[in-house]
Amino acid sequence: MTTVVSTRDLARGAAAAAAMFVALGTVAALWKNPLFMRMTPTGGFEISLLLLQSVLAGVYVGLPQSACGKRTAGAGAVIGFLGIACPVCNKILVLLIGSTLLLEYFEPVRLYVALAGAAFLGAAVWVKLTRPECLKAA
Repeated sequence: MTTVVSTRDLARGAAAAAAMFVALGTVAALWKNPLFMRMTPTGGFEISLLLLQSVLAGVYVGLPQSACGKRTAGAGAVIGFLGIACPVCNKILVLLIGSTLLLEYFEPVRLYVALAGAAFLGAAVWVKLTRPECLKAA
């Protein structure tokens, strides 16, 4: 089965990937910026996984719009962000769990959380590509 993607769809996907990379990388303070400061050092995997997640999200957005995989893609983006973000900088997680528990239990598994987010995004792309009804423009 051949999928035809228009130039407009490619541009939309590339713009979404670039916007996701810049926005989430800035909010997660993966690079120095005047808006956000990271309280824990990066583990070295964050930028690579953010790039992977951004590319997968861009591919998903660049495919013809449909409801297929929308919740999976959204969950993947949120889970992926939690995996690359500074755990003690996330006020919601600190309020729910506490900073000590975050550093003790969540910090060691952040890589796997980020990988799970990328897997969800990859699954959403796969669903959209393998189901013929998903490739029909809405």
